[in-house]
Amino acid sequence: MNTFIFNNKNSAYTSVSNTFIENYMPEARGEYVKIYILGLKYSCCGEPGVSSSVIAQKLDLLESDVLNAWMYWNDKNVIRLKSLNNGSYSIEFLNLNREEVSSESSINLLEELNNKNIKDMLKDIEKLLGRTLSSKEITMYLSWQKDFNFSPEMILLLIQYCASKNKTDYRYIEKIAISWFDNNIKTVDDAQMSIKSREDTWVKINQIRTYLGMSNSDMMKPQEDLLNKWINTYKFQLNIIYKACDICFQRLSKTDFKYIDAILGNWFKANLTTLEDIEKHDINTKPNYKKYGNNNSSSSKGNFTNYEQRTYDFATLEKKLLGWDNND
Repeated sequence: MNTFIFNNKNSAYTSVSNTFIENYMPEARGEYVKIYILGLKYSCCGEPGVSSSVIAQKLDLLESDVLNAWMYWNDKNVIRLKSLNNGSYSIEFLNLNREEVSSESSINLLEELNNKNIKDMLKDIEKLLGRTLSSKEITMYLSWQKDFNFSPEMILLLIQYCASKNKTDYRYIEKIAISWFDNNIKTVDDAQMSIKSREDTWVKINQIRTYLGMSNSDMMKPQEDLLNKWINTYKFQLNIIYKACDICFQRLSKTDFKYIDAILGNWFKANLTTLEDIEKHDINTKPNYKKYGNNNSSSSKGNFTNYEQRTYDFATLEKKLLGWDNND
């Protein structure tokens, strides 16, 4: 079960943007629209947070539909979804009218289109996308030069990268541009390094997904975030990640991402970076299983009064299940 924390206001009314109704609602699944509106209502009325089970029960949907809906609206740049700890997410409902405001205020299209360099850049963008640009798109690309300080070369590289992945929707392209700006990517060299790193990570994610027998559509965003952590935060090689996957399947007979994450997290804390390190550590930390209970042979098995109460340390039991002792 996931919990969604709203960056909220406090109002007796829920106002749905006309931009959402006209541009986003028609192409979205009906249940995603219902989840968006209900979440917006919770945010507007000052609700601090709500669980996926509550939303699912309210709308007679599956809990997986709820998380998938928020992922969808995040990808469409309608909300900003941020993963927190313990399966919680922060949700910010974005101002969908911001594009119209910026286009009216700062960009004079007629004046800008008299600039030959800009005209050439826009023609190249149209070739890459294979379609004519709308005035909204033109305004957006030109605003990047002023707001993000992106050069025409950087903008073309960004468009080329998105087009190579068959992602030509302007909202997706805008999301990548914002990501570059937020990550302080300022030059073509910075952008090329970011693209290479992103592609290398994606290749590894696909290899892990294939190893686990999952299709691309089976993997959800939280699972992808975990894989990103193993690859880029823990910086584990694939053979280490595969080893953790093997241990998980041997013990549980199924794939459990949280279980694999616990194994890798323990290895990371113990600074284990090779299979040899893990083998040595396993030899030195064989779990010692203690016998619990009264060893008095005269005790009757059927007499409840002779039953000795057990006191379990659940943290210790969890470590033993993972193959660790108290000294890890």
